[in-house]
Amino acid sequence: MSFNIPRNVILPVDTVDVRLEPGPHPFETDNSEAIRRNWLLEKAANPALFDGTVVLLSQLSYAGGRLEGRCHAVRFATFLLWRRSENVPNAEHTYAHAVLVSRDNALIAIRMGKHTINAGSVYFAAGSFEPGDFVDGVADVDFNMIREVREETGLDLGQVRRGRRYYALSTPSGTTIFRRYFLDADADEIAAGIRDFVAGDPDPEIEGPIVIRSQGDLPEGLKGHMPPIIAWHFSGAE
Repeated sequence: MSFNIPRNVILPVDTVDVRLEPGPHPFETDNSEAIRRNWLLEKAANPALFDGTVVLLSQLSYAGGRLEGRCHAVRFATFLLWRRSENVPNAEHTYAHAVLVSRDNALIAIRMGKHTINAGSVYFAAGSFEPGDFVDGVADVDFNMIREVREETGLDLGQVRRGRRYYALSTPSGTTIFRRYFLDADADEIAAGIRDFVAGDPDPEIEGPIVIRSQGDLPEGLKGHMPPIIAWHFSGAE
């Protein structure tokens, strides 16, 4: 099976072995004309979009705490068509979340900016894996997390204490690989710093920070994969 991973359950992950294959993704080669047409529509609706390079999975499996997958570099335009498609058997998306935990045990999420493809959505600062996130062909999950959080919020997680392992949550919309990062400041202080960073960014990706203080504190616009992660954190999980 191309994708053999339990769905809708949080899985402990000790090893991430997601590799970047050199060849094209079958979804991109089989749908080149549809990708071109859809990109014209997407770009007309949102001129701010940029057709960069991201990765799309062709395989993913989980067994014994090991997450193993294969992915391919694709155009962002290809990802957008995949996102609009249904029942694609050989393509899925994966992304990483640094779950930011404040000193007073709140979670620090963000709301995406109006010019982005996820405008108004709330989740932890994150972005798709890019080819530069791979070292010797293997995804460096923490590098991706640190890069995305820095770009979106200005926070530097390089020396921040991390949870001892990764976790994964796979849903029909994609697989999230996540890990807690424990910040040495209270939530209000962290949020103020992020707001200052956004105010000084000439082209911010986010509207601003969202502080989540309990399992029932679910803001409007929360992405569907977020409530299980929020519940997991406030349950006292390791």
